Amino acid sequence: MTALHTTTVNSNTTAATPPPVAPVPGSSVPGALMAAEILEQPEALARLLEHGRPDIARLAGILRDADIRYVLLAARGTSDHAALYAKYLIETVLGLPAGLASPSSLTVYGAEPKMDGVLWLAVSQSGGSPDLVDSTAAAARGGALTVAVTNAPSSPLAAASRHHLDILAGPERAVAATKSYTSQLLALWLLIDAWAGGNGAEAADLPRHAADVLARPEILEVADRYRFVNHIITTGRGFSYPTAREAALKLMETSYLAAHAFSGADLLHGPFAMIDADRPVIAVASPGAGGRALHPVLDRLAERGADVCLVGDAGAARPGNHVVPLPAVHEQLAPVLEIMPLQRLAHAMASARRRDPDAPRGLRKITETW
Repeated sequence: MTALHTTTVNSNTTAATPPPVAPVPGSSVPGALMAAEILEQPEALARLLEHGRPDIARLAGILRDADIRYVLLAARGTSDHAALYAKYLIETVLGLPAGLASPSSLTVYGAEPKMDGVLWLAVSQSGGSPDLVDSTAAAARGGALTVAVTNAPSSPLAAASRHHLDILAGPERAVAATKSYTSQLLALWLLIDAWAGGNGAEAADLPRHAADVLARPEILEVADRYRFVNHIITTGRGFSYPTAREAALKLMETSYLAAHAFSGADLLHGPFAMIDADRPVIAVASPGAGGRALHPVLDRLAERGADVCLVGDAGAARPGNHVVPLPAVHEQLAPVLEIMPLQRLAHAMASARRRDPDAPRGLRKITETW
């Protein structure tokens, strides 16, 4: 199994550079593609920051001039978590109500809702799923302004949308999405920031921070501890909740274990009863309001004696927690970094279980749903 190599971060340097791992066409080494694509993320983020800004600025200007009163986000799988992240941004930065669309309402049930004043934001890596394409076309017929955010500018979804935003992640061949997810997050943040009149300056250091995160060894120690567990719970609040959901998906699709994601608020209701020493909890605590809102959850988990891995703000850790510290960045941008060690965790656990995270059983890179 191919493992992600790590480099110890030197406290005297400003950033650590992860070792390059080049994907080899037709490689038969299990996990090689996912490993390489995880490590390509600093480069992908830098590319989007350098080359994607003019198109983002133009689209943001169009959205500012439009009479948008509500935003509907349509997505599936990993992209659904990026859409959930965008929902938090739209509501908190722009003050617009936003919701996650149900494409099947339009495709399976044939609903034709009136969508005047609605921005329909479809998020997809491949832009190839028929239900997203058809529901986007239906939204346009209903009067919505349609925008596709994809890694495939020539895709059917891009063609079906009035506007398209290319996330510029580059080819992604492993089934488990990694660099396309973080590029989606950054593209959505840049778009919403520009829509609100920002200049995107807070994101300038993300590639450097990403390289630092990917070079740190702490998550591999956690992977060694959790490699044979059968159940994991992930949790977060606010902007970190989509990270918890994406982490659970990565663990399910690569290691085939039962991973359940909950908002910290929901976890304290019925799901809290299932927590015991055999179900580790991965808690994602960002700096800011969302991380602070998770503190009572961390207290309850400590009282329960739960095995907790805390990713993010080391200051939120309780005694006995396994801590994966992350650089301090704006809370809105923290999810771009938070998911990276958890992608590495999924890769390492799959390797320990002798799974191939590049080609999970029963899955394909492009999932077509209707």
